Amino acid sequence: MILRPRGGGPPIPKHPYRDSVLVNAALAVLLLLIAWLTGGDLSTAVVVALGFFVIATAWNWWRFRKRIEEREVAERRTPE
Repeated sequence: MILRPRGGGPPIPKHPYRDSVLVNAALAVLLLLIAWLTGGDLSTAVVVALGFFVIATAWNWWRFRKRIEEREVAERRTPE
């Protein structure tokens, strides 16, 4: 069972898909920067950063789509 606040969770941002791409891209670049600063293997870091970006972005988009659908269903059920 998932416990959520009464309001249905935090509000959905105005541009959820774009925002998640920007945040995940920044985190992927941070991974590359850390690998470079610590003298790590950059080719491996690129593969890991790309994998992180793709998986994290897909996860965020799926979760936002699910939350948007849940909100639309709740709005349809609520009498005006």
